[in-house]
Amino acid sequence: MIRECPQCGRELALGDTACPECHTLVYGAELNAIARDAKALESKGNFAQARETWSRSLPLLPADSKQAEWVRERVRALEVSQAGREQAAPQGNHPWARRLGPLAPIAIVLAKSKTLLLAIFKFKFLFSFLWFIVLYATMFGWRFGLGIAVSVLIHEMGHYIDIKRRGLPAEMPVFLPGLGAYVRWDALGVSKRDRAQISLAGPLAGWIAAACCYLLYAKTHDPVWAALARTGAVLNILNLIPVWFLDGAKAVDALAQVGRMGLLAAVLGLWAYTRENIFLFVAAGVGWRLFTKDKPREDDWNTWFYFVAVLVALGLTLHYVPDVARWR
Repeated sequence: MIRECPQCGRELALGDTACPECHTLVYGAELNAIARDAKALESKGNFAQARETWSRSLPLLPADSKQAEWVRERVRALEVSQAGREQAAPQGNHPWARRLGPLAPIAIVLAKSKTLLLAIFKFKFLFSFLWFIVLYATMFGWRFGLGIAVSVLIHEMGHYIDIKRRGLPAEMPVFLPGLGAYVRWDALGVSKRDRAQISLAGPLAGWIAAACCYLLYAKTHDPVWAALARTGAVLNILNLIPVWFLDGAKAVDALAQVGRMGLLAAVLGLWAYTRENIFLFVAAGVGWRLFTKDKPREDDWNTWFYFVAVLVALGLTLHYVPDVARWR
């Protein structure tokens, strides 16, 4: 049996779970339905059935894919949760209940559940953000260090808010001092358009932060605000280079050949207008993606306009904000 890829139209052989040309998942709709059902079972505490439901997605995924690895990890986590529930004994029969008296409930909760560890784990956002501030404040002074940390936070919250408004699970941002930050979320079964627009939501939020810094500079003439506006614009433009794990890579995934050529023309036009050489790096990335074999069947023009609009906004901010060398 031979089928066609819904994205690029390439013929698929029997047994293919992903298109060998554009890597689109063949059973995307079925995987979406399985993920929805499994999450509903998890929310009800029915871990055994949720584990079985997640397992049904494995034959529909490439065995070596990140999605399959995530599902296997999820199945193992549910097995642990189910085993912990089955091993939990009633408080009255627990040996600690007789020894600790009124303190027994507290001891049992701490020993048998992961609640405390989970709470600490959720605070990794706050801890990593504080370390992020400390690093940049030490390197550049507390005003610029705090400002750039907040700018990066706003960028990551752009991703987080866009993910949550689509009804998808996501964790609060985690900061890696000296490297950047990321938002961990479940992309299983999510379309290329949604992934692209979630990726662009971060640079859009980053531009809003840079524009606010520019307005504060225009009002106060404090050079630190100009420095923050330019740095924020530069970081977000760099993030739109469509390579590796940067936001621009997922955004370009939704564009076919014509869309990518149009994006390259727009980037070169921005470079010609602003004379900001950073756009040459974006252009190089887009030029390379013209020759990669990951193009969808049709262009997503909504994503194209979104991408270009964010680039234009960041480019104009970078062009009009003065380059201030001293701010401390």
